[in-house]
Formats: sequence, structure tokens, C-alpha cells
Amino acid sequence: MKHFLFCLSLILVIAKGNAQNSDAEFSILFYNVENLFDVRNDSLSNDDEFTPAGERHWTRKRFDNKINNISKVILSAGGWQMPDLIALAEIENRYVLEKLIEDTPLKSTPYKIIHKESPDPRGIDVALIYNSETFYPLDYAYYPLEDKNGGIRKSREILYVLGTVNGGDSIHVFVNHWPSRYSGLLETRPARQYAARLLLSKYEEIVLKNEKAKVVIVGDFNDQPTDESISQYLGAADPLNNESAGLYNLSLPWMNQEEGTIKYQGQWFVFDQIIVSHSLLSASNGLSTEPENATICKLPFVFEPDESRGGRKLHRTYTGYRYNGGFSDHLPVLLKMQVR
Repeated sequence: MKHFLFCLSLILVIAKGNAQNSDAEFSILFYNVENLFDVRNDSLSNDDEFTPAGERHWTRKRFDNKINNISKVILSAGGWQMPDLIALAEIENRYVLEKLIEDTPLKSTPYKIIHKESPDPRGIDVALIYNSETFYPLDYAYYPLEDKNGGIRKSREILYVLGTVNGGDSIHVFVNHWPSRYSGLLETRPARQYAARLLLSKYEEIVLKNEKAKVVIVGDFNDQPTDESISQYLGAADPLNNESAGLYNLSLPWMNQEEGTIKYQGQWFVFDQIIVSHSLLSASNGLSTEPENATICKLPFVFEPDESRGGRKLHRTYTGYRYNGGFSDHLPVLLKMQVR
């Protein structure tokens, strides 16, 4: 019996050692959570509809249900491993982020927050939640968009974060939520093209200092991978066909799928994307990834039948102004990386 226990212990030690020597996984999830507001009326932003007295009758019970739904998506999207970085769009303030990581099952992971209020008139921001055991932030900045007169555009800023992974390799992350198409596609196109130029300039500043810098760009771009803002102004190329670009759009293959990341008037679009630097695809040590490691998280429970247009659609929090108790009008996207 003692001999058996000794052998069993030896096997467990060897197995543990092999697990530690194998490649670790590091992941980043992007999710536009669609109007994650608290219930309080903020006098500095247009959030009246998301209050108990507002048109949507937004209550504490509905808010609690919303953050629990979001946590369910995050837990399920990561599979067996929680995402190390969670980039979010359409969150109102730091308070809703704190409630998300403290009052839901996410509290079992030591997540911390990077957030700043944006000049967006509705008060919605972008933010990054990170696992403090696997990621250590070294620097971060928010880059505002300019309007045609050189002033600050009332829109979401671009969030930049630099950090180290597992105490080793460093990674540069950009989180985006570009100006929407709400006022018309042609009318709003220049604003997204400006965002692309701004993002490209910040990327070029990084690679000018270190041409092997590892960069991940995620976000809701309100444009598709083939639109000019992404393909030309940002210059994000197809990772399967182009060998000379600096940036590669891992979301381009999603254009061939039946479903994208958001459905509008019966048509699917790929607005939520993952773009990486060449160095992440070609690295032989440290952080690296492959094009197929970027995926849309099509979790079955976030869909419902699309009775009017066929197929299925996303189970949203509201349908118009009718409370629907769902999740978001976007699907999350996930990038897995290996740490050698």
C-alpha cells in the first residue's frame, strides 16, 4: 500500500511539473454589453431613460439581472479558463464595473478595473478589466477623438493599456468603440476614418520604438473589416493572404460566416473585431497566437428566434422600449494566445 501511494504521489508530481512546463494560455475578451447603466440620474449625461422614472423604467432589479447576465456570458465565453482581460463597451461608469466584478460569480477571479469617464453625451465609456494574477499594467492612456474644427469630439475615447503577462512578455492593448452610424452611414463615415487614423498613429508610435512590439486591437468599430476605415485607413490586412502588413485583421474570415457579431434589420454585420500586430503571429517565444484563435462567442443562450425576419437574433435587454430581460445586441469576441 505504501509503495502504491508513493508511486501515485510521484505520478502526480510529474504531471504537475509537465503542466507547468506546457504552454500557458492568455486570453482577451471584447464585449459591447449594450447600455449597462446604473439606476441613478446623472445630471452630466443624457441617461434619463435608464432611471426608474425614465421611458425604460430601469430599476435595481433589472440592473442586477443585467450584470448577472453579462457575468454568465463572460464565464461561458472563456470556456475552462476565465478571460485574463475583459474589454467592455457601453458601460456608464466605474460603479457598474465594480458591481459586475463584486456582486456576480466573477468575484472569484481577482479582477481589477481601468476606467475613465468619456465625453460621450450619453455617458457610455470603454474600460478594461484585468486578472491581477496574470496581468500587470505598466501604463495606460485615453485618446480622445477630434471633430472637424479641432475640438474634442463628444464620443468614446480609445483606451490604450500596456502590461506584462505572467511577469514576462509585454503586450499593448487598444480598446475601441468608434462613432456609430446613427446619423447616417455617409454622414458619420469621416468620424470613423479619423478614429482609424488616430489609432494607426498610436500604433506606429509603438512600433517605431520597438518593431517587435506585440499589439492587440479590439472593439466595436461600427464598420466591417472590408470598410475603408479598417482596410485602408487603419491598414488591417487579411492574415491568410497578405504577408507584408503590420496589422492583421483576424476577423476577416468571419465575413464568410452566416452570422456576424450584430444583427440589424435582418442582416448580420461584423462590427466587433480583433486585430493584431505581425509580431504576435510570427513570435517563436513569449506571447503568440494563430488566426484561428480569434472567434465569435456564439453562446446558444444569448439568442432567440427571429420571428419577423427568420433565423435567430440576439436576446437583448429591450426590444424597442419593451423589457426583454436579455443580454446585449452584440456578441462577444475572444482571442486566445499562448505563453511560451
